[in-house]
Amino acid sequence: MQVKITFCYLYKQSIRSITSQYARLLLVLMVLLSVSCGDRELSFDQDIEARVQTILSEMTLEQKVGQMVQAEIEYVTPKDVKTYHLGAILNGGGSFPNGRKDASVKDWLALADAYYKASIDTSGGGAGIPIIWGTDAVHGHNNVMGATLFPHGIGLGAANDPELMRRIGETVAREVAVTGIDWIFSPTVAVVKDYRWGRTYEGYSTEPSIPSAYASEMIYGIQGDVQELANNHEKVAATAKHFIGDGGAHRGIDQGDTRLSLDELLEAHVEGYYAALRANVQTVMASFGSWNGEKIHGHKQLLTHILKQKLGFDGMLVSDWNAIGQVEGCTDDSCPQAINAGLDMLMVPINWKSLLSNTIAQVKNGQIPMSRIDDAVTRILRVKLRLGVYEKGLPSSRSAAGKASLMGAAEHRDIAREAVRKSLVLLKNRGQLLPLQPNQHVLVAGDGADNIGKQSGGWSMTWQGTQNTNDDFSGATSIYKALQQAMAEIGGTTELNVQAQWVKKPDVAVVVFGEDPYAEGQGDVETLNYQITSKADLKLMQKLKRQSIPVVAVFITGRPLWVNAEINSSDAFVVAWLPGSEGGGVADVLVADAKGQPHYDFTGRLAFNWPNADVNSKDKDAPVQDNLLAVGAGLSYGMQEMLADNLHEKPLFKRPNISQIIFSGALEGEWKMLLGDSNNWQQEVSEKPFLAAKGGLKVTVEDSFVEENHLSFEWFGEHQSQLYWQSPSKVDLSKFPDPDKSIVMTYRIDKRPQNKVIQRMDCSWPCSGTQDVTELFSTVPLGHWVQSGISLSCFEKAGANLSEVNTPILLTTSGLFAISIKDVRIAEADPEIMVDCNRES
Repeated sequence: MQVKITFCYLYKQSIRSITSQYARLLLVLMVLLSVSCGDRELSFDQDIEARVQTILSEMTLEQKVGQMVQAEIEYVTPKDVKTYHLGAILNGGGSFPNGRKDASVKDWLALADAYYKASIDTSGGGAGIPIIWGTDAVHGHNNVMGATLFPHGIGLGAANDPELMRRIGETVAREVAVTGIDWIFSPTVAVVKDYRWGRTYEGYSTEPSIPSAYASEMIYGIQGDVQELANNHEKVAATAKHFIGDGGAHRGIDQGDTRLSLDELLEAHVEGYYAALRANVQTVMASFGSWNGEKIHGHKQLLTHILKQKLGFDGMLVSDWNAIGQVEGCTDDSCPQAINAGLDMLMVPINWKSLLSNTIAQVKNGQIPMSRIDDAVTRILRVKLRLGVYEKGLPSSRSAAGKASLMGAAEHRDIAREAVRKSLVLLKNRGQLLPLQPNQHVLVAGDGADNIGKQSGGWSMTWQGTQNTNDDFSGATSIYKALQQAMAEIGGTTELNVQAQWVKKPDVAVVVFGEDPYAEGQGDVETLNYQITSKADLKLMQKLKRQSIPVVAVFITGRPLWVNAEINSSDAFVVAWLPGSEGGGVADVLVADAKGQPHYDFTGRLAFNWPNADVNSKDKDAPVQDNLLAVGAGLSYGMQEMLADNLHEKPLFKRPNISQIIFSGALEGEWKMLLGDSNNWQQEVSEKPFLAAKGGLKVTVEDSFVEENHLSFEWFGEHQSQLYWQSPSKVDLSKFPDPDKSIVMTYRIDKRPQNKVIQRMDCSWPCSGTQDVTELFSTVPLGHWVQSGISLSCFEKAGANLSEVNTPILLTTSGLFAISIKDVRIAEADPEIMVDCNRES
């Protein structure tokens, strides 16, 4: 006891002064020695524990395993819930009731009721245990039209306001409760070490202290205390994710490998989880990633020994989307290793039926001990009882349910607008150009100016945040609309033109630009050089400067990026991060009052270092170490400038002429996707869905419901039509270091080909090499994702000049045929998936 008191005293004293290396070392020792000093240490409610054991004792094996399964609403019906005794459902990013993006609050609530009723139906042997519904409400109830969208985590970290986090948590929970949903997959407490990671914006900081301070406040806001969680109908369960080390993956690769000793892992990445447990978080989600080469979803030391035993987590440990399939020896529907490692709830959205049958068989044959099943179900029932799912009753009967007026309510938007104001970081303000003054004429330019989807980023209506228009964000305000209103209130005028083609010469131009929306996987980058994505914004600002128009740059971004050239070309530079639905928060700080004084000052400060290079100069695999500004930097009005006048603009990273990835849910590098038929053989796919000129080939997006970006292509006409990827310039495939490189494609055959299908590689037609893939596409399993590869040498033998390729892959056929494609790349293929091309084409 004395050891515990001493450790707790030292730890609390250190974090109350300044967050220090000393405090984190103490925390590591506490974890390793199983010392807990939470401010609200969780004690078991004996009544709940007794109820858990009573329910458990009456359950069959099938009912217990059913409780451990979480399926996606697109792939599970209420009847399934009753028949298979399922414990949970979820809606993935971009998944909606009835598949409708514009689903109303009533639609969400009706579906929640249907699942709940099915779960408590005991006729025919049902267990009668209420189901819980989880949702990725990562910056607001972001799948629901009209919801309040807060700044993403990276912006909230810059606000440096833990109390604000509690109010945000309360607001998000209230809007989620309106739709009858019980559980949020938030907050993300990752400590981000390499900003090339596509999930950087979900994290609050690169320093452990900020996720630690925020985690507890956000969770208190979402859940309240345990008693409040059970009785307050505006509270839902929170999730601390993703345990552990996902922000430290090598080269910032999503679902990658974190390479640290145990002490280093805990010191850098455990603090947020420790804070989450102090706040009694009810669920923790495991990381997709690996620790020193071993997938965390199968890592018993981390999941059971560290999280459950040493940290004392007594809630429910949930897997991520199909992540059990990445554990060595596992598939999406079979993974005794993950269950034995400590996972309680298995998120297997699509193949959940086969997972059920496989898991039941594995318990019966002894691969999974019955004691592990009982422990998992005990934890699931414990969380459900703490949530009060029996007492709260039917989702539509709860006090907040169906109150559409709460969705995007004015008081909620006010909190989000405050968060935007506090998140803005001013890096430069030459000559005190800001705030914008009364009676000025302001040009608002850039593709982010009147683009709510762009300012909201990923996880906004759709998983990747793409395929949205302003109409999809009812009640939201774009940055331009907010500036227009604010300037009008002080006698000023505004003019919107994305390309800065002004009619009346402006006194000042505000250029709103930055990253397009993305989410996990698609957001990973090789370099922090923003110009790899676009040079158009820089040219636009330089054009304005040549016209002697002062430039305010407002940068929309999900991570710190190397933008020295853009900073040099602006007079004021504001980092707006991903502000969400309330663009008014930007105008609040940028626009003066009627007397020319600021309405609000810039109080945001960097929670991430700001890079002075695009890559690490010594080790391209390591995070950037050359920093322009450190954590804590940022200007307020009237402060002395931080930056030199002429920052260096020479990048270190040089993109190769061709990316080995051609398509991976989205186009890579300079590749373009085209369709063709005899009316027009070169139709660039500019939108989705897209129909070829003669109508015989259609491309549609199929990422909305399953969080896996892929495109579906359907041939249904008599005319020959073709699909292909092409580069605007010739690329030299002969220079790839491995002579056995292949065109490797991950795909699913949805309809067998009616006629011959040809795969072609062009070196500027008619220079070409072809392969007949009809037999391949006629024999691979129908409706299942498969992979096949054709060696580059096959196309070379068939006539392609590998040194002058502009079209690495083209598929052409006529009649009926449908294929979905997830990934196309040049890679070394497994011999088992190679297509034999030792025949005439």
